[in-house]
Amino acid sequence: MRLGINLGYWGAGMDGDNLAVAQEADRLGYDVCWAAEAYGSDAATVLSWVAAQTENIDVGSAIFQIPARTPAMTAMTAATLDSLSGGRFRLGLGVSGPQVSEGWYGVKFDKPLARTREYVEIIRKAMTRERLSYEGEHWTLPLPDGPGKPLKLTVHPQREHIPLYIAAIGPKNLEQTGEIADGALLIFPSAEHIEDTALRHIRAGREKAGKTMDGFDVCPTLPLAVGDDVAALADMFRPYTALYVGGMGSRKQNFYNQLAQRMGYEKEAAEIQDKYLSGDKTGAAAAVPHRLIDQTALLGSVERIAERMQAYAEAGVTTLTLAPAGFTLDERITALRAGTDALERAGLA
Repeated sequence: MRLGINLGYWGAGMDGDNLAVAQEADRLGYDVCWAAEAYGSDAATVLSWVAAQTENIDVGSAIFQIPARTPAMTAMTAATLDSLSGGRFRLGLGVSGPQVSEGWYGVKFDKPLARTREYVEIIRKAMTRERLSYEGEHWTLPLPDGPGKPLKLTVHPQREHIPLYIAAIGPKNLEQTGEIADGALLIFPSAEHIEDTALRHIRAGREKAGKTMDGFDVCPTLPLAVGDDVAALADMFRPYTALYVGGMGSRKQNFYNQLAQRMGYEKEAAEIQDKYLSGDKTGAAAAVPHRLIDQTALLGSVERIAERMQAYAEAGVTTLTLAPAGFTLDERITALRAGTDALERAGLA
């Protein structure tokens, strides 16, 4: 099992620290460095900055938001980043959520699976460097009855095939991801539940496409905090978990809340959401069960984290992406180093 690092969002007051974390991850042999975007920093610029100041670590978008860019623009960006980084780019895509898609980008959040499928098909076609034409429900290239003509990508990517990942949570999205992508970006993964909540759906998609799980990258992101007091470490992530389970999306369209329910926390997920949406964020954080946090984060001593890593590897995870916690750069670097120590102790390095 390989390790990755997720820098999260740029511009949160730790920009210099984020670069130092990426460089230390590169030195330690981490496999990939991911950057996120929502409605602040864009991932492409961050990845360019990181790729220019690292040597071996891959850089990946987790994620490029589908409503933010046309598929041809994403193909251009992917080809450019792969070329500039010397073949170290991984393309992660996601539909975002209805609040961001419609509120920030002005793009209707409808038929997300069909839009994702067409988006991926256009990107794949553009990356072949053949003249691009496409007829779908959501995109038609070139536009009919106009001056447009089929064009081809002029940039030469470093590689013929750039790894393509999709951020997926729901069963149907997971199945489609297995069918059309090279990897899945997962959030709030529990080693105890990942087979039922994710892998069986991905496997069904692979089988539908006539493929096995060989070569498919199962890539969840987990917060990481090192110390002796597991309960105190878990408390650090209460606001984070409450935000996603309770406040990310609307009451009817919160994919993370639905995931918590599928993990067996139906009552707790409802309470967290009720409190969060009523404005009681403190109460929502207090309502998050300790076990839910402990199951979806790496907490404790290096030995305890090593045991959890072994469980994830046995469950089918191939790249474990870490989000090291800490209020200072030293704390985050310490956590980063603990990740590699734990991997070695687990016999997975």
